[in-house]
Amino acid sequence: MSASIAIQVLPEAPNERELCRIVDEVIAYIASTGLRYEVGPFETTVEGESYEQLMDIVKECQHVAVRAGAPKVSAYVKVVYRPQGEILTIEQKIGKYQRR
Repeated sequence: MSASIAIQVLPEAPNERELCRIVDEVIAYIASTGLRYEVGPFETTVEGESYEQLMDIVKECQHVAVRAGAPKVSAYVKVVYRPQGEILTIEQKIGKYQRR
């Protein structure tokens, strides 16, 4: 794996219930990509082989939120990219902290 992203999507919404519904749709989209991902309380981390594929996912997350009803979307994105070689995986970073 050569890239990973952490994305926090913050849709504008009239209440918390609607906010969560829109974020759930974004997470469902991320799940539909088939890539390894981990949902956290503030952001979702996604691993991939292609930097371009992950950037397309970042872009589509905004579109998914708007199609779900958000009039405005903010996003905070962290990117790790190593074109030659491997990066640390989600499992390597947090596996020892996961409840089994």
